[in-house]
This record gives sequence, C-alpha cells and structure tokens, in this order.
Amino acid sequence: MRFDLTDLRLFTFIIETGSITHGAAKANMSLPSASARLRGMEEAIGMPLLARGRRGVESTPAGDTLAHHARLVLGQIDRMQGELGEHSERRKTRIRLWANTAAITEFLPRALAPFLRDHPNVHIDLKERLSTQTVKAVLAGTAPIGIATDAVDHGALQTFPFAMDQFVLVVSRDHPLAGERRIALQDVNERNFIGLSDGSPMQEYLNEQAVLAGLTLDFRARVRTFDGICCMAEYGAGVGIVPLTAAKRYKGALGIRTVSLTDRWAKRRLVLCVRAADQLQRSEKALLDHLTAHGEAREG
Repeated sequence: MRFDLTDLRLFTFIIETGSITHGAAKANMSLPSASARLRGMEEAIGMPLLARGRRGVESTPAGDTLAHHARLVLGQIDRMQGELGEHSERRKTRIRLWANTAAITEFLPRALAPFLRDHPNVHIDLKERLSTQTVKAVLAGTAPIGIATDAVDHGALQTFPFAMDQFVLVVSRDHPLAGERRIALQDVNERNFIGLSDGSPMQEYLNEQAVLAGLTLDFRARVRTFDGICCMAEYGAGVGIVPLTAAKRYKGALGIRTVSLTDRWAKRRLVLCVRAADQLQRSEKALLDHLTAHGEAREG
C-alpha cells in the first residue's frame, strides 16, 4: 500500500475536524476529490478507516493506527522543513502553540513579545483551547508545545512550570459581598453572573466546575473580555469570575472589589507541555526554553 503526504494530511484533517467536508476544506481540496482519496486509502488497506455517524465521522481502530503514524510522518516532515528553513534568513518558521484562555490573555503576550522580537522569522500559530484539548493535541503531535493546567492528566508528556493562575470573584464596591475576603462558589450561586461569550474555553471550564459542584450559574449577560466583565461588575450589573491578574489590570479597579474563591479549582498552576524536549525543532526548543525562563510560575 502507498500513501502520499497529501493522503496523510487529508486524513489527519478529517480526524481533527470530525468531518470529511471540513477536512477537505482544510486541505484545500474539493469534497469529491477528498472522498476519492479516502476510498483509495480504504481500498488499499482493505478495511474502513472511518465510521460515519450523525455528528460526523470517527476513526476506526485501523483509522486510529493510520492517524498515529500519519502524525509522526508529517511531524517529522515539519521538523525537517523547519530545521532546513533555519539556514535561510528569508524562510519563515511557524510554531503551533495551543493554550488555555488564561495563558493566552494574561501571560503569553508579555512572554512572547521579546521572543518574537529576537526571532524575526518565527511565526506563532496560537490556538485557544481547553487544557484537556491541548494535552491531547500535544500527545497526538498536532501541536509541538502546549500550555495547560496541572489539574489535568498529562499522560506521558514532559511538563515545565509556566505560571500561577488564580480566579477571583469581582463585585461592585457597594455590593453586599464587597466586604468578604474569601468565599466559595456555592455561596454565590444565586447571584446574577456576567460571563464570557458562549464557546469560550475558560467559560466552559467554569461552567464545568459549577456542574461538578451541583450548581447552575445564572448569566445575566455575556461579554467577550475580562475587562467587560469587570466593567459590568463595577456598575452593579452582576458578579463575575476572572483571573486575579485581569482584575488588577482593569483600569476601573477602584470601582470593583475582588473576593478570593476558596474552591480548589480556583487556584491552579499552568505548565508547558511537550512530548519530548530533545526532539523539538531548534526554533521550538528555543521557544520552550524562553517560555520556561520568562514564565510566572511563582506562588502568588
């Protein structure tokens, strides 16, 4: 059986998106062409690679095996191209970095800026994902580096300290809870909340913690940024949960009060994840070393 790189890329895109249509689009291929290639791969193997369902497609055991080896092959090709590209000043190197919301909004801008300044040919493909999704992406080879919380199972990944992340409740200065120093989420359950937009990985995380505690948060409004949550809390529109760093940075901080959350999930460590540091491309290793050195992993 013979598969070319186009076959392998197409198949990994289909697995990542859970859809032949979306996988074909990501591979810049027409649906009929993608379907024909997929049929050719299945005929070559002599068994189905995908199981079709209402919500899309999933890989069969044979598909899992193909996807695993396809990622290894494509990852090796990417590393080869990246290292060869480092010999050319004009060649651009692109590094995929997956991270959760807190890392992207609160810590990475300050950490990445000097790295990008010092490496003008490096581009960062940054994707915001839940920590569980990030770990899976790094394990699968979809992303060489990820940033996740230490609360999730990292499997066989190597991890390095990056930052401390703490959630706090923000309320207006005349709110009944403004005088509290510490509070559990359960004691705020019946309040009106201001949350992040649907689809936000951080909001999904907070919603999950509420469900695990047997709570249902009542969202009065949803906004796109932590500053938006702080602003609405300042005017008494509701209460919100944001990283402590965001609450401190908010320009109208005199109008809000922060209350520490006592729940265990409210304080977490963020760690850098890789499959094997000694197998990274030179530019990826440089980024890992830089983020490890410029992180904010101290207790706060």
